[in-house]
Amino acid sequence: MITGLAHVCFIVKDLEASIRFYRDQLGLRPGFDFINDKGERFGVYLYFGERTFLELFVGEPAPAGKPSYQHCSLEVDDMEATVAQFRANGVTVSDPKLGSDRSWQAWLQDPDGNRIELHGYTPESKQLAVLG
Repeated sequence: MITGLAHVCFIVKDLEASIRFYRDQLGLRPGFDFINDKGERFGVYLYFGERTFLELFVGEPAPAGKPSYQHCSLEVDDMEATVAQFRANGVTVSDPKLGSDRSWQAWLQDPDGNRIELHGYTPESKQLAVLG
């Protein structure tokens, strides 16, 4: 079942400016980068504390006055059991898949269409390497 908030994700126009803000001004510790096939950084994880992160991806944020919310991510202790229970409760949940961060993920939406990621760490999860 759900054990905590894994991360919050924002779409940002200028990744470097956002990294400077969250790292240099707010004091978040760098976690790891998302690198595409061309070797370009397109996203980053920053460490809040405990097992909680901020995820930033380059993109076009929502118009001024609207949040750039992408999704919230809930940490789960048993991905298969949680997905099965949610499905039994009538929730439409995607099949779990291993993400590029080496963690399990499955997706659902609330009644308003807000995306929610279920996030399951593995021993190889990049996030756990940050925690030491």
